[in-house]
Amino acid sequence: MLTVQEIRELIKVVDESAIDEFTYETNGTTVTMKKSGNHAAVSAPEPAVPEERPAEPAKTPEPEKVAEPEERPSAKASTSAETAANFDYEIVSPMVGTFYASPNPESDAYVTPGSKVDKDTVVCIVEAMKLFNEIEAETTGEITEVLAEDGELVEYGQPLFRVKKK
Repeated sequence: MLTVQEIRELIKVVDESAIDEFTYETNGTTVTMKKSGNHAAVSAPEPAVPEERPAEPAKTPEPEKVAEPEERPSAKASTSAETAANFDYEIVSPMVGTFYASPNPESDAYVTPGSKVDKDTVVCIVEAMKLFNEIEAETTGEITEVLAEDGELVEYGQPLFRVKKK
């Protein structure tokens, strides 16, 4: 079985390559990665279990009703042309973890909209597996929007901040 670190490395390699789909099988376990848009999706189904034939003919299940996701209005999520033109770069999460805007609960946030940042400016912390990882801006400019809430679970590649480059 692959370790978490090996799976992360595979995700990174697949994400940065021209490969659209990758499958790895070992000891009855399969790991499949498929790119969807700009991000790699990973699925690791349970090991296959031999099928048992039912004594009675199987009934056709009724199709499940899928509820449409509700659109939640958000002051921070605006799709207007004004917002789209208000940034040049998005700082994204390099890992899955918990987003923290400040070094501790009593401190002010590292950055807020209007804050000036350099390439090495720490903008937040993402906690993953009890490790606190400082995330740097990697660009020079001004923070125009903070897209994650303090304490929120963030995904790999999820935009955290929008920056207007200088």
